[in-house]
Amino acid sequence: MTSGVNWGIFLFAVLNGQVVEASLGFFVTPLVSVAFGVAFYRERLRPGQWAAVGLGAATLGVLAVEYGRPPWIAVGLAATFGTYGLIKKHLGVGAAEGLFVETSVLFPFALVYTVALQSAGQATFGHVSALNTALGVGAGLVVLVPLLLFSAAAPRIPLTVTGMLQYIEPAVQFLLGVLVFREAMPGLRWAGFALLWAALAILAIDGLRAVR
Repeated sequence: MTSGVNWGIFLFAVLNGQVVEASLGFFVTPLVSVAFGVAFYRERLRPGQWAAVGLGAATLGVLAVEYGRPPWIAVGLAATFGTYGLIKKHLGVGAAEGLFVETSVLFPFALVYTVALQSAGQATFGHVSALNTALGVGAGLVVLVPLLLFSAAAPRIPLTVTGMLQYIEPAVQFLLGVLVFREAMPGLRWAGFALLWAALAILAIDGLRAVR
C-alpha cells in the first residue's frame, strides 16, 4: 500500500509540473532509510554519513523557506518510499513474491479507477493513438524491472547502503525537471540543492575511505 501511495504522490507531482520537488523527495528518501536503519536495526553511521544526514536536513529547511511552505510532495515521497524499504527489509520475502503481493493488493483499486475513467470518457489509454497505447504498456515494463531489483536487494543489504544508492534516481529526475521541463530554479533553490550535492560528495569520499 505504501508503494501505491508513493506512486500516487509522484504522478500528482509530474502532472502538476513539480518534477524538481519530486526529485527532492527521492533525494531525501535515503536519509529516511538511514534514520530507519539507525532506529530499528541499530546500524552505526560513520562521521561522514552523519555529516551527509545533517546537510540533507539543512536542505529541507532551506527549501521550505524558498517554497514558502513545507515541501509536502518531497516529504510525502520520502516518508512513503522509506517506509516501503523498511517493510521490504523486515519481511525478507523474495522479489517476485513481494511484487506479486503488492500488485494483488493494488489491483482492485487500479481496476476501479480505470473503469471509472473509461466510463466518464476521460481515459487516454487506447483512445489517443497507437503510440500512446504502446507507451502506456511500455511504462509498465520499465517500472517492473527496477521494482524487482529493489525487492531482491532490500533484504540483503543494510538500509544505510540502500539509502545511499537511491541518490541515482533523483539526480536523473532533477535533470529532467530543469533541462527538459524547464521548471523554475531561483537562487535559493539552487543553494538548497547545492547542500544535497555537498552531502553526496561527502558520502562518496567516506565510501572510498571505508573501502580502502
